[in-house]
Amino acid sequence: FSHTQVTLGRNRLFACTNTRVGCNNRRDFCQHIDGFFEQLVSAYPDISLHYTQTNHEGDIIDILHKVGFMHDGIILNAGGYSHTSIAIMDAISAIQAPVIDVHISNIYEREPYRHNNYIAKTAVHSIVGQGLDGYTQAIDYLVNQCIK
Repeated sequence: FSHTQVTLGRNRLFACTNTRVGCNNRRDFCQHIDGFFEQLVSAYPDISLHYTQTNHEGDIIDILHKVGFMHDGIILNAGGYSHTSIAIMDAISAIQAPVIDVHISNIYEREPYRHNNYIAKTAVHSIVGQGLDGYTQAIDYLVNQCIK
């Protein structure tokens, strides 16, 4: 039985165009994300998935430090902090759990300043531009490549 932390920077989720997942407003989008997480829990009954969203860089660092030594893997969408946060990159370097970096959109096809991804520099794998399916791919990667 495996324990995996899924952490999302809500700022990034709000920044996504809601039409990408068929939602008309931010509230619908957040409900869609919550429903999607419930689907992941159902699809992976042998994995204990834990879900957190925050707007705060320090909260992401605290979560990484808290679960980075007791969970088998971490799936992280740090949103805009991916392009700016050396502190989150350092926090990933300091923990044992493998981290999968996920971005709903393809950050390399967006504005040039988004092409720098500090999280990907320390994550074991990065998934971009796959929409919400990127989280499913991240779980599969953890199960098949990282969790023994």
